[in-house]
Amino acid sequence: MSQGIEFNRLMLDMRAMQMDAMSASKPTAAVPQLPGSSFADMLGQAVNKVNETQQASSQLSTAFEIGKSGVDLTDVMIAKEKAGVSFQAITQVRNKLVQAYQDIMQMPV
Repeated sequence: MSQGIEFNRLMLDMRAMQMDAMSASKPTAAVPQLPGSSFADMLGQAVNKVNETQQASSQLSTAFEIGKSGVDLTDVMIAKEKAGVSFQAITQVRNKLVQAYQDIMQMPV
């Protein structure tokens, strides 16, 4: 008989917690979405930034190869490394997004 009482008490406590959580989770005001602040926009901006970094690195490398004055080898190497690191970072973001999508698709409904 004590198991039934403990179970009932547990269910009452769980329902009370659920009610508290539901009342606490109600937003007081709608949060306005700022233009351009969506995840897709931010991801697109990041990809564009990586592309710009790679293009700048390529232009600097070409300028050094043709012997343009004022272009130092250290600047070229730093630009190449920045482009490489940014590309690796965006690749990792893509991999994490694909993995998250696959995890969601494999969830039972």
